[in-house]
Amino acid sequence: QRLKVDQFPNIDFPVVVVTTAYPGASPEIVESEVTKKVEEAVNAIAGVNTLTSRSYEGSSVVIIEFQLTVDGRKAAEDVREKIAILRPTLRDEVEEPRVLRFDPASRAIWSLAVLPDNSAGKAPSAVELTSWADQVLKKRLENVRGVGAVNLVGATKREINIYLRPEALEAYGVTPEQVANAVRTENQDLPLGAVRSSSQELAVQIDARMQRPEDFNRIIVARKGSTPIRLAQVATVQDGPQEIETLALYDGTRTLLLSVQKAQDENTIAVIDGLTRTVAEMQNQLPPGVRLEAIQDGSRPIRVAVDNVRRTLIEGAILTVLIVFLFLNSWRSTVITGLTLPIALIGTFLFMHWFGFTINMITLMALSLCVGLLIDDAIVVRENI
Repeated sequence: QRLKVDQFPNIDFPVVVVTTAYPGASPEIVESEVTKKVEEAVNAIAGVNTLTSRSYEGSSVVIIEFQLTVDGRKAAEDVREKIAILRPTLRDEVEEPRVLRFDPASRAIWSLAVLPDNSAGKAPSAVELTSWADQVLKKRLENVRGVGAVNLVGATKREINIYLRPEALEAYGVTPEQVANAVRTENQDLPLGAVRSSSQELAVQIDARMQRPEDFNRIIVARKGSTPIRLAQVATVQDGPQEIETLALYDGTRTLLLSVQKAQDENTIAVIDGLTRTVAEMQNQLPPGVRLEAIQDGSRPIRVAVDNVRRTLIEGAILTVLIVFLFLNSWRSTVITGLTLPIALIGTFLFMHWFGFTINMITLMALSLCVGLLIDDAIVVRENI
């Protein structure tokens, strides 16, 4: 009962992925300026088996697959060293390359959809739903034991949009760059230092971060002589949703998707049981017009596969004992040889527990195959005695 259950044994695949963003660049430029340089840098690392690269618009992906004898952590460290040496040779516009270890266990094990519930009053707007999911639901799921990360797909975040009016810009002689710079420099809190005297010390800072959307209207973007030109004179400020970049659909209805990844070496079934309990506890705290529905459960195929193999193991043991009785035609011999099965299996589970192995398809299948071999040896020993 104390052994962990999983679909497959925990295997370390030495695969490292280097992703580099180059905003606005075509695939050809990405290939010549980023991908080829990354390939040349990592190709010198010992133990590389295959090297695959893909150049997309604005991003480069290089997949380095090492030989199975190489330790995954050491491989990732070697790649990071080479990328750190390469970084100064890349253009300034190229963003910092990200080096990630590929781990099959890091894929999403559980997904939850946040759906509008028309039966329970007016559903909240997309921005309100995103804020609640990000600040309340996501935090609760992250607190579940064994959860590594919770990713939000299809989120619509709040954004203050500033729509410039070309005729007003022309009339006041203001350029879009002046507006962008004014918004960037005015909307921030800055520490300026401290004013010290013999009796006290005062911290001085600029408190200029916008508190409300209408505060943007008062930003001074330029001056015409001594007259300030404010943002409201050349643009319209609108508080609304950001431009849609990701979309999650459930039966054609727009939704929010929360996909959960487990932490390394955690048990999938235990993590999903904890998530299910948390969602059940939250049902009474949902905002009106919202319902939660689990749409992907990674523990189900594990439970089914392990149950199937466990049943095969039990059936195999019973059939083996019956056939032994038919051939030996002696209850005493059958009981003696039959007892070797549970004793040997329990003994094996004890060592599996000590060495940290999990009950999975591979270990259970090996045990079910060994049942026949075990009973053969028991009969031979019994007959010799």
